[in-house]
Amino acid sequence: MGAQVVMGAMLQCSFGVAPSSMVVLPTNHVLGSMPAANIMDNVPLMNILPFGMCQSPSNPTVAAATAAALGVLTPMPCVPVTTAPWMPGVPTVFIGNMPAVDSNCKLMCNWGGVIQVVSPGQFVVMDG
Repeated sequence: MGAQVVMGAMLQCSFGVAPSSMVVLPTNHVLGSMPAANIMDNVPLMNILPFGMCQSPSNPTVAAATAAALGVLTPMPCVPVTTAPWMPGVPTVFIGNMPAVDSNCKLMCNWGGVIQVVSPGQFVVMDG
């Protein structure tokens, strides 16, 4: 059982060098006074903010910088590419007609990173 993820939750990408906070717009999903996330809150640069620098060799900018540095891994600014929804979602809790996101959910970046919830932003509401 995980905690419901809300606006301001702290996220971390496996290829990012810094944590980031999640942005949840208040349309259709409010938990008390905090907007709560559903699986479709995965939009890069709107819901999912950059994680500092990216270290993924699958990221074309990192690959190009690494090649220019004669093979020495060269991190480049993170620009998340998250096209799939959060998984697996909470099938018993719906927010805005979509499954809720809890602290056990993961989000995949197209560059190979796994984004996970470090802190859900609240600790009162648990998904069952």
